[in-house]
Amino acid sequence: MCGICGVSFSEPRVPEKAFLEEMSRTLSHRGPDEEGVFIAPGVGLGHRRLSIIDLVSGTQPIGNEDGTVQIVFNGEIYNFPELKRELEGKGHRFRTRTDTEVIVHLYEEMGEGCLERLNGMFALALWDDKRKRLFLARDRIGIKPLYYAHNGKDLAFASEPKALLKLPWVDGGLDPEGLSHYLSYDFIPAPWTIYRGIRKLPPGYRGIFEGGEFRTERYWDMDMGDRLRGLKEGDLKEVLWEEFCRSVRMRLISDVPVGVLLSGGIDSTSVLAALRYEGVSDVRTFSVGFEDPSFDESRYFRKAASFFETEHHDEILAPGTLLEIIPEVASILDEPLADASIMPTYLLSRFTRGYVKVALGGDGGDELFAGYPTYQAFVLARLYERMPSPARAVLEAVVRRLPVSFDNMSFDFRAKKFIQGIPYPPIERHYLWLGTFSPQEKEELLTDGIREALKESDSFRVLYDYLEGRAFSSELGKLLYLDTKLYLQEGVLAKVDRASMAHGLEVRVPFLDHLFVEFVTGIPEGLKLRRLKTKYIWKETIREKVPREILKRGKKGFGIPVAKWLCGELREMMLELLSGERLRRQGIFDPRPVERLIEDHLARRVDNRKKLWNLLIFQLWWDHFGRG
Repeated sequence: MCGICGVSFSEPRVPEKAFLEEMSRTLSHRGPDEEGVFIAPGVGLGHRRLSIIDLVSGTQPIGNEDGTVQIVFNGEIYNFPELKRELEGKGHRFRTRTDTEVIVHLYEEMGEGCLERLNGMFALALWDDKRKRLFLARDRIGIKPLYYAHNGKDLAFASEPKALLKLPWVDGGLDPEGLSHYLSYDFIPAPWTIYRGIRKLPPGYRGIFEGGEFRTERYWDMDMGDRLRGLKEGDLKEVLWEEFCRSVRMRLISDVPVGVLLSGGIDSTSVLAALRYEGVSDVRTFSVGFEDPSFDESRYFRKAASFFETEHHDEILAPGTLLEIIPEVASILDEPLADASIMPTYLLSRFTRGYVKVALGGDGGDELFAGYPTYQAFVLARLYERMPSPARAVLEAVVRRLPVSFDNMSFDFRAKKFIQGIPYPPIERHYLWLGTFSPQEKEELLTDGIREALKESDSFRVLYDYLEGRAFSSELGKLLYLDTKLYLQEGVLAKVDRASMAHGLEVRVPFLDHLFVEFVTGIPEGLKLRRLKTKYIWKETIREKVPREILKRGKKGFGIPVAKWLCGELREMMLELLSGERLRRQGIFDPRPVERLIEDHLARRVDNRKKLWNLLIFQLWWDHFGRG
């Protein structure tokens, strides 16, 4: 895994090496092992390397035989050995054993169509000197990030925005639309970012920069049709398991040891089961737990480690440990991301990197198989809407009077969120449950100047834009599609990438092999969510393969006790960063609604953990990156 960056000009001028090196230096955490630069008239490419395959000769940028094609690459291509044999049969000569060089020669054969042959996670930039063309691409699911800035004549790209901010012509000012999306979703969906002059290349897209013009186009998307409706359940489970094991097996390719990030949940435990099925006996697992019992999962990850007889390593985190790293985590978030689980993920990555460079994770299973409680809420909402109005009024009054609990996944928090979302259409309701500020709350929160800049913007419009022109067999299918495109790609995967790469750890995700994804999206939604049973077909597939206790456990999530901390250990930081004086100087948020959020939370009248954490993370981002 690596960090990439570069510039390309509409004119044949040579980039300054100092600028490239400064951009590359900001990405050193992504590639602590080596660095490389390629400079030619019209282009400059920079690379930071984390050595995983071909530790000796895999330094990038890498070119073809005559040097007319050059590439910088971040990721892994798991089917590169078979592609290499095919290309050697066509006369291509290789000077390294890396997967990166395979892309160079595949591009010579197929041009931009080479992406269709790649199985892996990647972000790449390839310079075609004969055409004077820069070719950018991002993997199908968005496991690896890629940002760019285009000023109408020149283009720059990088793995993280902080590298682009080193260029004097990149506009690093606040983008009100990016801010609005962040307040709604806790993350910023592609192609927007928090910066006016920077955009994300969406997953499954490629970009072409030629003659000063930059265009992007989709090369892959998910098909949510019920293509496997006729397959018997027993046959489906058999093929599903074989496909998953194939994906796990492919992700073992490495010249360094590989571990497993074990949460004790169904998905990470399934990875262990597949490794055993594939005959892998020497397995190392890594976990972190918490002293707070409502957040701790040590009972389950130790059960899984014992069941599969792994070489297990874990660490139980005290509140002080998590609190101490808040400044560190804020320093890696050059785009605000309000998923509080980034903190334990950051510590788990640091802990794991003390033993291995590569680890397998269980991300993606919940989005593919309908594993979140919000899918159960989707079913309950349809039943709720059929209730007589008087009964609903009574129930809503009872929910509003529920005492506030600051425990993880507390009933009152979920019940109040459920009621809040009911007046909205199903798609918007789902993202109100997942997200933070409603449109009305944002209207009250933002200052007049920001509201004026957003008068033509609607964050919910993003949801319908993603769905436009696509066929779905059910409403649930729309939610699964959106959660993969938004919550998974822009939230979960961004969190894992930033937290792991901060420590030079590569995380591979077997559930997100694109062939596995294509198979799973063909399964009827009724086999994923059966009544209120989440992940039905996956649980049935692994029923005899994982410990029964783990199979039956409820969804907990990798959270931290934010609600409690805001009343205790984080109280002073919150009061300082969200003070009325600071907010008035900043000119983005109206201090009055923020003061009410704080007062209600501290008095335990309302659990405002999500809203306050969202605003707190924004303020930390502002101090590190936003003031410019």
